Amino acid sequence: MASSSKALSVRFFRTKSGREPVREWLKACSAADRKALGEEIRTVQLGCPLGMPVVRKLEPDLWEIRVHLTDRIVRIVFTILEEDVVLLHAFTKKSQRTPRDDLSLARQRRDLVLGNS
Repeated sequence: MASSSKALSVRFFRTKSGREPVREWLKACSAADRKALGEEIRTVQLGCPLGMPVVRKLEPDLWEIRVHLTDRIVRIVFTILEEDVVLLHAFTKKSQRTPRDDLSLARQRRDLVLGNS
């Protein structure tokens, strides 16, 4: 994870059609959940590099923000591109392991953002 003395910018992964899936996912959350999620995203933005319990590295160039809401556990997967935290994918966690489909989707988006595909 890039180390920076200044705050990183946060941006959303954008599909070819112009959709921003993480932004759409966040908008579907309650106001209280959006506030809690936004605070954790801001913590990452201001505090990179971070580790557990807020951030966990999944694999090269792929991290997750770990958020415990009142009634569920949420993960927001991101990558770093220069001075940007790019939010790739968000989901509600329902098991111990990160679901294969969620991880695969995050990898695909990371590769698009980083130009690896």
